[in-house]
Amino acid sequence: MATVELTKGNFEETVTGNDIVLVDWWADWCGPCKMFAPTYEAASEKHSDVVFGKIDTEDQRELSAEAGIQSIPTLMAFREGILLYSQPGALPPAALEEIIGKVKELDMDAVRAEIEKEEAGDHSGHDH
Repeated sequence: MATVELTKGNFEETVTGNDIVLVDWWADWCGPCKMFAPTYEAASEKHSDVVFGKIDTEDQRELSAEAGIQSIPTLMAFREGILLYSQPGALPPAALEEIIGKVKELDMDAVRAEIEKEEAGDHSGHDH
């Protein structure tokens, strides 16, 4: 599957409606973004079970601000609507493959349990 253009209108729906979603934040004037684009595109052809979204930060300024994008390219990885990875910088193909692999093999029940623990403010071991 090729990459999908994401906007404020379909971002939430795409991230929550698919199992694994990668998001590439980019802009036309950004050299490293242009270098990363073919790598990202190639990975999207290899992994038909993953949605590869692209967000043009110039076009989607509000969404970029909400996501706290400071530098581009920034790659985000979501699984089951949970943000698992967010790093700026263009990645070589092997590093992108490694991230995709790690996201796919994560035990999401354990991830959710960890999040619930954090949200519940369970600071076990820190009682005075």
